[in-house]
Amino acid sequence: MSPPVFLAESAQLAGDRVVLGGAEGRHAATVRRLRAGERVDLTDGAGLLAECVVGEVVRGGLELDVIARRREPAPTPRLVVVQALPKGDRGELAVETMTEVGVDEIVPWAASRCVTQWRPDRREKSLGRWRGAAREAAKQARRCWLPEVAELATTAQVADRVAGAARALVLHEGAQEPLSAVTPPPAGDVLLIVGPEGGITDEELHRFTEAGGVPTVLGPTVLRTSTAGVAAAAVLLSACGRW
Repeated sequence: MSPPVFLAESAQLAGDRVVLGGAEGRHAATVRRLRAGERVDLTDGAGLLAECVVGEVVRGGLELDVIARRREPAPTPRLVVVQALPKGDRGELAVETMTEVGVDEIVPWAASRCVTQWRPDRREKSLGRWRGAAREAAKQARRCWLPEVAELATTAQVADRVAGAARALVLHEGAQEPLSAVTPPPAGDVLLIVGPEGGITDEELHRFTEAGGVPTVLGPTVLRTSTAGVAAAAVLLSACGRW
């Protein structure tokens, strides 16, 4: 079994001895109950990984000896999923599963037909839950690169992202081109738009296609918005050779 992964600042990983404290250290020492001699990996979430061995359990954390370190290159092409806001806690579920499969950025989108809307006074809290889900899922998946969870986007902002992507795809049940037939570019951003439970409106679809987006169909069944993203991401990651 691969060793557990915890997050640390880049500067911490430069030395031969690392003190893992704070929330990460408490989790490692009191929840995971790691002990001297056990293997642990630390990452800064930006490609740097330090292979460590627990030297000593200290108050509120661990002292770790670094035995090796390496830097993983950023994945390419970069997969960005624009996720319409799902109902209830399905948003965190979508973020969690997309992080586990390898999505590089998740953009929450306030689509017209979203039942859930992030009110201004609760927006930061909702975004924090998504970012927390991404962080914990990345650790569980042993990722050296943490996915970015962007600020809540409007339809106009999503259209701008479409225009700037190397390839932009819009999941739509009425499309003719299957997602499995798409050949991703070798580099740049591959942008995937996942609509809400009520579907993407004609106006939204028009704006995205005008900006360069290509409607594609995932398969013969209609998936929930919280599961469509991870299924489509798996198809694209396989197509571009990252899986």
